[in-house]
Amino acid sequence: MKATALRQRRMPDPDGSSLLNALPHPVLAVDGDNRLRMANLAAEQFLAASWSTLAGRSIADFLPVGSPILGLIEQVREIGGSVSEYGLSIETPRIKSHVVTAEIAAMSEHPGWVAISLHERSIALKIDRQLVHRGAARSLTAMAAMLAHEVKNPLSGIRGAAQLLEQGASPGDQTLTQLICDETDRICALVDRMEAFSDGRPVPRGPVNIHRVLEHVKRLAEAGFGRNVRFVERYDPSLPPALGNRDQLIQVFLNLVKNAAEVVPPGEGEIVLQTAYQHGIRLAVPGGAAPLRLPLVVSVQDNGGGIPEDIRPHLFDPFVTTKVNGTGLGLALVAKIVGDHGGVIEFDSNNGRTVFRVLLPVAPGGVEMDDA
Repeated sequence: MKATALRQRRMPDPDGSSLLNALPHPVLAVDGDNRLRMANLAAEQFLAASWSTLAGRSIADFLPVGSPILGLIEQVREIGGSVSEYGLSIETPRIKSHVVTAEIAAMSEHPGWVAISLHERSIALKIDRQLVHRGAARSLTAMAAMLAHEVKNPLSGIRGAAQLLEQGASPGDQTLTQLICDETDRICALVDRMEAFSDGRPVPRGPVNIHRVLEHVKRLAEAGFGRNVRFVERYDPSLPPALGNRDQLIQVFLNLVKNAAEVVPPGEGEIVLQTAYQHGIRLAVPGGAAPLRLPLVVSVQDNGGGIPEDIRPHLFDPFVTTKVNGTGLGLALVAKIVGDHGGVIEFDSNNGRTVFRVLLPVAPGGVEMDDA
């Protein structure tokens, strides 16, 4: 068969075919019998087969036995709409091993047909990296417990001794004793922050109105560090309650907003607070556990200079910071709190725009729209 005929068979609309073939990630379509009816060039490369080999074959022939993608296809046919699942592993002798995000949607113009889009080394990689960061944050547990005992107690004695010396010291020496007290307080505050990592107790969670959390954070910011920043709110009013701890979620978003306020240009700073419900967002959990449903997406976006390329892979690691006097514990603690909530945090950054996204579960009784 001629190449022109193959392209027409892959996608009847020449313009649509050119567009799909230009995409860097695999896109396929299957009919009601799961037979391949369309595949772009990236899909041919991913499946290690030309369209002449793929056309009319069952997609199951090119996937591992029992692949979750087949179950997601059937789910889309049953409920309509679309589903997404992060962190799916696909491995066969032909296509080797891949970890992908699968986005699957019904094609309303063709009853029974389903479109499949696979994204490799994108959001799946970000979430995998974030899970590593979460583990790095938790690795501070033993260090925090040790510091609390071995450092804070001697520091109390040092501060007390400095206060006693200050009573009989000259004005010049009092400056030095005050310096000792100030630095002692600063170190104690740092240890207090690290102690948060050693708290392994389950987080008490319940229904939380995430918009009230964001409004509280916004009021705190406008009264202090963000008084010269313009805030833009883009809320989804139909959002169901999140499953979370209100105080800890305030801490998460206050930290993110404060970081954003510190990097925006003076006089032109803008922070966008946005919420959305993403249908069918799920995170595949290692070990065969049921995938986590994380449909609530809360974003904090700023118009600062962006995050330096060299620290992006380690941004949530402890002691990593771009601030001159920063401790590098803020985002590590954010990653731990979000992880304790069963959620995920990820980010995108370029010159002039950085956005942090927190994905959270819905509280029991909240409307799981893709199950309705």
